Amino acid sequence: MLDKVLSARIREYAPENPVEQENVLQELMQHYVLSSLSRAGLFAEAMFHGGTCLRIICGMNRFSEDLDFLLKQPNPNFRWQGYLESVRKDCKLEGIPFEVQDKSQAGTAVQKVFLKTDSIGKILALDLPFERYQARKIRIKLEIDINPPTGSTFTTSYITFPVTASLTTQSLESGFAMKLHALLCRSYVKGRDWYDFVWYVARKTRPDLELLCHALRQQGPWAGQPIIMTLCWVQENMEAAIRRIDWATARDDVQRFLPLREQEGLRAWSADFFLHHLACMNDDAEERTRRAAVPS
Repeated sequence: MLDKVLSARIREYAPENPVEQENVLQELMQHYVLSSLSRAGLFAEAMFHGGTCLRIICGMNRFSEDLDFLLKQPNPNFRWQGYLESVRKDCKLEGIPFEVQDKSQAGTAVQKVFLKTDSIGKILALDLPFERYQARKIRIKLEIDINPPTGSTFTTSYITFPVTASLTTQSLESGFAMKLHALLCRSYVKGRDWYDFVWYVARKTRPDLELLCHALRQQGPWAGQPIIMTLCWVQENMEAAIRRIDWATARDDVQRFLPLREQEGLRAWSADFFLHHLACMNDDAEERTRRAAVPS
């Protein structure tokens, strides 16, 4: 039965090549993990955020590898074990046995675990449009920040596959703030972050500058510094980041996560392209400020 359900879902995605097919298979497994985490009660104390959240909850076009979470309140005693045992049991009943590897380290703010399965091709006989190496494993990394910066807001969202499940998800305004933090502080080039930046700007999302300030003061080059957070500060420092990026490397990072029809757009990626979107972000913010200042 599960074979038919998953095969039908894959046909709905209509992957155009083996890489996209692998992204689809991983996303389907992510849904099973999320629904199990919901049932286990994770979202009473944590929220889903990051690129996979934007993909699954908001319909962003790029695929994403990891499931990222952050606690609603700092808790150095958080442990994955109980939640992952629930995931393992639930998914095994569905015919998807996961191998669990806990890579969490004491004293670190981000706790990491890996889930791996080789059930596709060994247990599940799926009708796949492209040939796939039978023994290839799907790997899903879960990360949770147990000491997040203060100020994130969140909402309740839902998935309907494999069953209807409620998830606590970070608000778009908070998510944009955390994405700006990554863009300003990451020590390497990650094109997926820049794709997400354009996604937020295109939706006229207003970043939560207070949350961004808390995050910058907590971790990164500005840690511990008395930042006075303004749009002008964001403009100046984002412009500097955009001008030093190797855009060829950024394109290479994101390409395999995009459907073929979207990859053509990567040719436009350049400093000028992202400076244009930075200006759009600031123009939108200034327009909202002007409207708020006009008496009704």
